[in-house]
Amino acid sequence: MATEHHHHDDETAGPGYATPQAAIERASRETVGYVMGLYTGSDVDAPDFLGVVDLDPDSATYAEVVEQVAMPNRGDELHHFGWNACSSSCHVGGLERRHLIVPGFRSSRIHVVDTTDRRHPELVNVIEPEAVFEYDLSAPHTTHCIPDGEIMISMLGDADGEPPGGFLELNDDFEIEGRWDPPGAIQLNYDFWYQPRHEVMISSEFAAPTTYYPGFDFEDVEAGKYGRRLHVWNWTERTVEQTIDLGEDGLVPLEIRFLHTPEAAQAYVGAALSSNLFHISTDDGSWAAEKVVDVEPRDHEAWDMPMPGLLTDLVISMDDRYLFFGNWLHGDVRMYDVSDPANPRHVDSISAGGYFGAARPIPGERPVVGGPQMLQLSLDGERLYWTTSLLSSWDDQFFPEMGERGSVMLKADVDPRKGTMTLDEDFLVDFGDLPDGPARAHEIRWPDGDCTSDVWQ
Repeated sequence: MATEHHHHDDETAGPGYATPQAAIERASRETVGYVMGLYTGSDVDAPDFLGVVDLDPDSATYAEVVEQVAMPNRGDELHHFGWNACSSSCHVGGLERRHLIVPGFRSSRIHVVDTTDRRHPELVNVIEPEAVFEYDLSAPHTTHCIPDGEIMISMLGDADGEPPGGFLELNDDFEIEGRWDPPGAIQLNYDFWYQPRHEVMISSEFAAPTTYYPGFDFEDVEAGKYGRRLHVWNWTERTVEQTIDLGEDGLVPLEIRFLHTPEAAQAYVGAALSSNLFHISTDDGSWAAEKVVDVEPRDHEAWDMPMPGLLTDLVISMDDRYLFFGNWLHGDVRMYDVSDPANPRHVDSISAGGYFGAARPIPGERPVVGGPQMLQLSLDGERLYWTTSLLSSWDDQFFPEMGERGSVMLKADVDPRKGTMTLDEDFLVDFGDLPDGPARAHEIRWPDGDCTSDVWQ
C-alpha cells in the first residue's frame, strides 16, 4: 500500500481514474493526508513542513501528525500545493501521481516531494526563487497538473511583488519550462481551473504580494488593489477571451471549482470579502457569473462595521451533488445541494471556531483558534476535513492567538443520502502540540487525488 502510486483503473494507462464515478467507486478510504504546516510568522524558529496525518481510524496514531518533511529554509509560507499528475493525464502511460509540488507563497521557492513511501515522503528537489524571478514572476499559489505531464502554477506578482501576475509552467522533470501566459495579459491573479473539453480556463483575482503580505487593510480595497474579476482564457491559444467584473458583490474572488464531469461547462467561485457564491456558466461561447448564495454580514462588538463571513474555500463532491464552503470569520461550514447548479439549496451547517462558531466544538478538547478555512472531501463524499489557518499575517490580525496556540484540523461525517453533516467529536489534529512548537495547518491533499485538484478530459 505504501508504494501504490500507479493507475487505479483498468481503463487508464496513466495516473488517476477514467471518470469521476470511477474515483468514487474504486478509491480506497483515505488513510493518510498531506497537510501544510507553517512556522512562518510565528515565534518558532523552524522551517515550514509537509505534515503527514494518520487518517486510519484503526491506527494507534489516528488523528496525529506522524511525520514532518521540513523544508530546507525558513520563511517560505507554504500555502497551496498540488500533484505532478492527476486524472487529466490518465491516458499517459508511465506517468505516476507521485510527486507533490510545494510552493513557498512568501519566498517564491518551489519544492518537489516524492511520496513513494506515503507515510515517509522525501524532499527531492528545490527550485530557488532566483530561477522564478527570471520570468518576472513571484508568489506561487495554485498548482495544477495538466495533461501530458506538465505542471502549471499561478503566480500573484512580478519579481518585485507588484502586478502583474501570471502563470509558470514546469515540465515533467520539474524544471521551469517558461511562462504559460503572455506577460501582462492580466494584472491580478489567484486561483484557476481548466476544463480542456471546453477549451477553457478561468482564473480569479486576489491582490499583489506587496498588498496582502503585511495584512488586510480596507483602504487597499477602496484603492482598487484587491480584485473583483474573473478571466476566461482560451486553453489552447493561452489568451484571455473574456473578463467578467463581479462588481461590489464579488469582491476578492478566490477559489474556482468546476463541476467534475467534463461535459459540464459550469463552475463556482467564492468572493471572500463580499461573502457570496457565484455560479459560472456559458451560453453559446459567452460566460456569465451569477450570485447564487449571499452570506449576510453580522454585527460584532469588536467591529465597527458588520463582519463578513469571509468565504475562503469551497469543495464540490465528486458526483457534483454537494458543495461545501467555510466562513472563516463567522466560524461555520455550510453544505449545499447543487443538483440544480444554478440554484444551490442549503441543507446543513456546522459551527466551529471563528467569531460566532462554537469555540470548543469538541467536548474536553482545546479551543479552536480561527475558523473553517481550507476544506477537503473524501472521494466517496462521506468525510469532510478542514483546517483553520488562512495566511500568517492575516491570522495574526484576526485571530492573534493562533501564533501561540497553533491551528487544528477537524472532520465531519457526511451522509450524502440525507444531505447532512455531523461533527466527528473523536477527531481533532492539534497542530499546536508539535515538537518544535505550535504550527498553522493549511491545505490538505490525498495520495490518490482529491476533489479540489483532479480534472477530467
